[in-house]
Amino acid sequence: MNKKYNLRSICAQVIAQVIDQKQSLSTVLPEWQKNISDKDKSLLQELSFGVLRVLPLLEWFIQQLITKPLKGKQRIIHYLIMVGIYQLRFTRIPPHASLAETVDGANALKLPQLKGLINAVLRQFQRQEQILNEKANNNENNYLHPKWLLEKIQQVYPAQWKEILEANNQKPPMWLRVNQLYHSTNDYLMLLQQAGIEASLSNDSKFAIKLQKPCAINKLPGFDQGWVTIQDLSAQRCVELLAPKNGEYILDLCAAPGGKTTYILELAPKADVLAVDIDQLRIKRIQENLNRVKLHARVIVGDGRKPLEWISGAKFDRILLDAPCSATGVIRRHPDIKWLRKPIDIPQLVKLQYKILEAIWPYLKTNGTLVYATCSILPDENKEQIKKFLFHHPEASLNNNMELGQQILPTQRGGDGFFYASLIKN
Repeated sequence: MNKKYNLRSICAQVIAQVIDQKQSLSTVLPEWQKNISDKDKSLLQELSFGVLRVLPLLEWFIQQLITKPLKGKQRIIHYLIMVGIYQLRFTRIPPHASLAETVDGANALKLPQLKGLINAVLRQFQRQEQILNEKANNNENNYLHPKWLLEKIQQVYPAQWKEILEANNQKPPMWLRVNQLYHSTNDYLMLLQQAGIEASLSNDSKFAIKLQKPCAINKLPGFDQGWVTIQDLSAQRCVELLAPKNGEYILDLCAAPGGKTTYILELAPKADVLAVDIDQLRIKRIQENLNRVKLHARVIVGDGRKPLEWISGAKFDRILLDAPCSATGVIRRHPDIKWLRKPIDIPQLVKLQYKILEAIWPYLKTNGTLVYATCSILPDENKEQIKKFLFHHPEASLNNNMELGQQILPTQRGGDGFFYASLIKN
């Protein structure tokens, strides 16, 4: 591939699209990655995720180094400098390469007159790095979360808030789910070892394997054949709680991108599964995932608030509702969440979740199971929802002796932050 692009300038544009245009990283990044080499794809991902993970700290460094903020058309250079400082402070890229490539980024952004400024700021950072780091250590930016979210987590988890923030600021572990239709978990672990990939079994799930360090999917034995799926440990637990059986009619609601749909079918290949999502584009991902594992479900576009529009006939034996949520449990996987979420989003999401839960409940058979799940750590979206629902539905009860459901917090050793409640219709 003929390299005619500057990766640092691309990264600055990715950050600008997230921060200024409020677009999600998972939408923006793949578009830019289409036209760059594989090696650069992973570097762009590393730099973009990294900058968003430590954004307040980088902002603070820039405030110390630039007297007059860059505005208007020149604002993009602010993000380019951020990318430069991130490389110098957090990566092993040789400093001379970081400097040269970042300064060069001004040409690609058609602002060559600012090369001198970029060079001066980055060299000043190099000279003052130790002093700046010491100053930064006594600074609230250390927590790397927006103020409202920091306060919310402190209020809800007075004893654990520091651990939660620390887990949020780490790179996420890479978990696999072994498809038992092809291999036992132990056999697949052996295949990984033969491929030179270090990994270990989970204590919490029979089918989960944690990689020592993330690797490219094409390095995973049999990935294209459907032998294994990348799925966080906590996300796997939803389907284990659902406990699907062959011959049952099962609804996976808000199903995209399809990791849970495929798991339902791996556990119950003869179940009749309907996967529904409101997002036309993400529906394609469900089908791609099903094709890869060579399993079949009916996949349709539908709004969880209006099941009458897409449900035809029979009620379901089991329903998995992975409700739209604040995603505050998966911040380490999606650091842009910290800067895209606003306090006003939470009550709106709570309303939406409850609407979907109320709308779909009548379509569950008597003695059927509904698993309500979110990747949130906020009680308003979780225990409070279940409490309210049980109050209004005397025919609903909690399964598995769960006291208003189970809240998992993100940890370095384990999975992401998740909540589950398994409801039975009596």
